[in-house]
Amino acid sequence: MKKLKIFAAFVLVALVMPLSAQTIKTGLEMLKSDNFKILEGKRVGLITNPTGVDNNMVSTVDILFEAPNVNLVALYGPEHGVRGDIHAGDKVDNSKDASTGLPVYSLYGATRKPTPEMLKDIDVLVYDIQDIGCRSFTYISTMGVAMEAAAENGKEFIVLDRPNPLGGHRVEGNLVEDGFISFVSQFKIPYLYGLTCGELALMINDQFMEGKACDLKVVKMKKWKRKMTYEDTKLQWVPSSPHIPHTGSAVFYPVSGILGELGYMSIGVGYTIPFEMFAAPWIKAEEFADSMNSLNLPGLKFRPMYLKPFYSVDKGELIQGVQVHIMDYKKAQLSEIQFYIMQEVARLYPDRAVFDHCNKDRFNMFDKVSGSSKVRELFSENNSWADVKPFWDKDASDFKKASKKYYLYR
Repeated sequence: MKKLKIFAAFVLVALVMPLSAQTIKTGLEMLKSDNFKILEGKRVGLITNPTGVDNNMVSTVDILFEAPNVNLVALYGPEHGVRGDIHAGDKVDNSKDASTGLPVYSLYGATRKPTPEMLKDIDVLVYDIQDIGCRSFTYISTMGVAMEAAAENGKEFIVLDRPNPLGGHRVEGNLVEDGFISFVSQFKIPYLYGLTCGELALMINDQFMEGKACDLKVVKMKKWKRKMTYEDTKLQWVPSSPHIPHTGSAVFYPVSGILGELGYMSIGVGYTIPFEMFAAPWIKAEEFADSMNSLNLPGLKFRPMYLKPFYSVDKGELIQGVQVHIMDYKKAQLSEIQFYIMQEVARLYPDRAVFDHCNKDRFNMFDKVSGSSKVRELFSENNSWADVKPFWDKDASDFKKASKKYYLYR
């Protein structure tokens, strides 16, 4: 009877106790648990931003600075800066960190690649940033070009691994083509690539370093599984940019981010649900929602909505459109949604067909984010996603197979 009571108490505790952040240990947590051994005796430079925190929400900057056996000597700021105080796309300047007094070198200003001068006082570069699993988000580009700089200057490179918030199985989109390499498509990978930043670093080092790999180490996570979305990890989310305020934003970023480059309609940036909606002054909400729902896209529903954006596209105007609701994440194809939106816009409002109506100066950025001009060109023929889909899908399966050699987790 006593054993039964003890067992019942254990079950009760298990039921009421939340799956805390301790169930998943990030690369930073594993570095701490090993008492920073791989950094001992080395001058350390750190590439990070506000997402670099441990399971108790303490900054990686402060952890390494205060560790008695770590000599942190420099910080490197990607887009938005080390402390997250720079707006999207704005230049990041060299500065001094107010908390530690350490020099902060900008990797999103005059240069996006660390220069020899920036690296001369360090032995190892540590990268600790939470990514969102999408090619056009610039942090993986920062990681890749920093790896190149480390190789060129004889520096070690260490990635403190973190989860891919979309999980480790989702791969969507074509590979980037020659001529479309940019900081929003730095490597020939799909739009959604299904790897953690550590796994991607292994691939970059093996395939994209033009014959000169860096001395790379990845500090693995503990207990992360490929099937996990970020919510499954029970880790706290820190906004990875001003418009990625919560875990859902990371999921919705690929839903509308490509179309958003055209500045053609509101995608929720400037309202309370960035990347989760599509709206314009000339859309009729009920009609458009009916049209989108009639497509019966797997795992998705579209709700009519009415709003006035606070800033950005259509600021202060009463506009109508749809909010995207992901009913079944496993069934939904995220990146396709924006193209179906464009298709139905052209069908319902032919005088508003996207590439006939939007600012043609934005085509270049649309193509860069798409990784090719063919996406735009194929769609423009008939305003039909069916014309683009074979091209968009053509590389996903092969990439998924080829990338398995870099898996650190199952």
